[in-house]
Amino acid sequence: MLKIPKKLQQKLSERQANHSLRGLPVINDGLVDFSSNDYLGLGKNEAIADSALKIFENGKEVQNGATGSRLLSGNHGLYATLEKALSNFHEAEAALVFNSGYDANLGFFGCVPQRGDLVFYDELVHASIRDGIKIGNAKSYKFKHNDIEDLKSALVRSRAVRNSHSEIYIVTESVFSMDGDSPNLSDLAAFCRGDDHRLVVDEAHAVGVIGNKGEGLVQQLGLQNDVFARVVTFGKAIGCHGAAILGSHSLIDYLINFARSFIYTTGLPPHSVATILAAYRLLNGSAGAHKRRQLIEAIECFNTGLDSYDLKNHFIPSSSAIHCCIVPEIEKVREITDELQKKGFDVKPILSPTVPKGQERLRFCLHAYNSQQQISEVLAHLSTFIIRR
Repeated sequence: MLKIPKKLQQKLSERQANHSLRGLPVINDGLVDFSSNDYLGLGKNEAIADSALKIFENGKEVQNGATGSRLLSGNHGLYATLEKALSNFHEAEAALVFNSGYDANLGFFGCVPQRGDLVFYDELVHASIRDGIKIGNAKSYKFKHNDIEDLKSALVRSRAVRNSHSEIYIVTESVFSMDGDSPNLSDLAAFCRGDDHRLVVDEAHAVGVIGNKGEGLVQQLGLQNDVFARVVTFGKAIGCHGAAILGSHSLIDYLINFARSFIYTTGLPPHSVATILAAYRLLNGSAGAHKRRQLIEAIECFNTGLDSYDLKNHFIPSSSAIHCCIVPEIEKVREITDELQKKGFDVKPILSPTVPKGQERLRFCLHAYNSQQQISEVLAHLSTFIIRR
């Protein structure tokens, strides 16, 4: 095989030299899971698998794949059922399913903000949002994390490049994947409403976790009519794959016509769509409520444990399922990760460049199936390793 160009090899060598070279992990099912995004344990839920199979079989047609893009032959009947269910569950006018959260953000930000418009995004938004903004034609500016005053200052500084036709898009997440914290969405929505800005919220890590039925933070706060677009994903607490954009009928019509990541890709296979539908049905019932209660108890147990083991100052404050222990320096965070895995706990390090240098961390993802004993034990070991260093 031909070798890769020297410039590419140099980049790999640099990563190797600073101990940040990534590789695909070997999944060890023998470890206690504190790393996956399967917050409710739906990814291995047998009831969902059985229900999805029945939904699929009721179609009375064997179809292993979508066979084409949704604009050609791939828009099988289950899509309409799912999108109607999503718009009802999330109290939105309409919904459009994409193949992944990455595709949804790439499609939305690549085509909705126009030349002359401005996009202001929280500095910690997901890479998919940043990539979508890059391929779009609008100017973009970041503001300090969860800092509405810095956002206001950035808006003032941008006046020179705006005109009377400029649309302003404000972009944030309801739960941030690398910190586990949330913005003050009520204040942000009020600010956007007052100045006629368009608020866009990625709810990837809130759906299934936050809200009376796991609807997300936007609905928990009653802000669904103040948000221009919401992105909900199914690969985390919903335990499946795919994503949807929630918004007005006209926004969905626009995306169908102009979102390239929607137009130019094969649709999800029918069984995948059936699985999402089955997961939402469980989420909407008593089984979903039980799993959310279990997750809330795990989160409360974890936060109590941080006090008990004198670890609170090492963690970013969080009431979500994501909790991050800052351990600056790649070597140190790798050492502690190895120690925890030897003790039987699957905790993953988050290294630069995913987070800024000096902000390396251990990320603990909590689940409905994590017992109080498991949480206490992992924090006890962590405390020993942190104090020892």
